[in-house]
Amino acid sequence: MESTIYSDGTYLANNPNWHADDSAWKARHIARLLERNAIAPRTLCEIGCGAGEVLRSLGTHLDPSTRLFGYDISPSAFAICSQKSTERLTYRLANLLETEEHYDVAMAIDVFEHVEDYFGFLRKLRAKADYKVFHIPLELSAQEVLRARPLMDARRKVGHIHHFTKDTALATLEDCGYKVIDHFYTAWCTELPSEGWKASLFKWPRALLFKLNPDLAVRALGGYSLMVLAR
Repeated sequence: MESTIYSDGTYLANNPNWHADDSAWKARHIARLLERNAIAPRTLCEIGCGAGEVLRSLGTHLDPSTRLFGYDISPSAFAICSQKSTERLTYRLANLLETEEHYDVAMAIDVFEHVEDYFGFLRKLRAKADYKVFHIPLELSAQEVLRARPLMDARRKVGHIHHFTKDTALATLEDCGYKVIDHFYTAWCTELPSEGWKASLFKWPRALLFKLNPDLAVRALGGYSLMVLAR
């Protein structure tokens, strides 16, 4: 699946702005993760950078001397992100895993749920940086499984061919040899604008239950992702 929809224009047709709208929000959470673990990278890369907006936004939170590199295998994505290149920000139409490059930090932001052999992907990524940052959608909630359609929509529209809970996401990283250093939930369901009346309907119950019991809220109602720092 990953070998065709990103290169033949299908993904771009389904997602014309390549999720640029929520990139600044993701960048703020990444910056918070790095700051609270006292990580100040000199070099940082992102695999599957898409429109390049996460990297561009993240650059405003990092030291001006930090060099940023974005990799994507999609010509459609590269046509968008390459226009944003600067002296400190470089985009490449290439697969990071097939290069000899090494960075202080490598990021895979909403990426490995798209990859058919995600275990192989994760094992190869380990060697590419000292620290790795992951953002992982947690789509296996009770309400999403019961409704069924959200999972199939994610598969058809955005290419999510694997689905995770917090526990299975962290276990996957550990199975691939990573040491998880830090992690926290990101609440796109309440922090980003709602898409449709159903999302609006769930917004307040999700926020209330999350205050009372975060793990239960995520498992029962969904609408969250997991930000992870690993070595």
